Amino acid sequence: MADDFRDLFKDWQQPGGGEEGAPREGEEATDPEGNPYETTSETENRTRRSLNEKEVKVMGIWGAQDPNNPDGPPKQTFVLLRDNRGRKAPIFIGPFETLAIQMALEGPTPERPMTHDLLKNFVERLGGTVERVTIDDLWQGTFYAKITIAQADGSVADVDARPSDAIALALRTRSPIYMAEQVIEDAGREDETE
Repeated sequence: MADDFRDLFKDWQQPGGGEEGAPREGEEATDPEGNPYETTSETENRTRRSLNEKEVKVMGIWGAQDPNNPDGPPKQTFVLLRDNRGRKAPIFIGPFETLAIQMALEGPTPERPMTHDLLKNFVERLGGTVERVTIDDLWQGTFYAKITIAQADGSVADVDARPSDAIALALRTRSPIYMAEQVIEDAGREDETE
């Protein structure tokens, strides 16, 4: 089995292995023009596509109590988003995300910044603004989002994020939240089947 696997890669040379143009140990990999490759994740390099986005509002956070422990914390919580046509999209979130969103909705400000407050401070101190959040995909029950940051030089950057983190940041920066039409429709269908 191991020999079969090696045969698949017999022509493969590792960087620094003598192949012309391959980086040597400690060197940076470059494109054919000599520019260094960007080291971002594959999902951050997804191209922007027409999403027919609709603005959504956070309606609140709801949780289902554990019948065996009615005084304990909710067994499962979700943030509920709604568009201007009344369509709803629940996104299930964990306990830390619940706290972060709940604090942004209800307004208590902690003495020291929590993670999303810190991220907001970073963006602002570096001269950027959170322009918007877009929940742009739903795949196998998992939502995907992007945070759009406008930089001081006029450029715009999209950063991939979990929707719960993106929502917590958007609430703190008072930025609009958008959802792709297809995601709203798919979320409604998933809600109907549960």
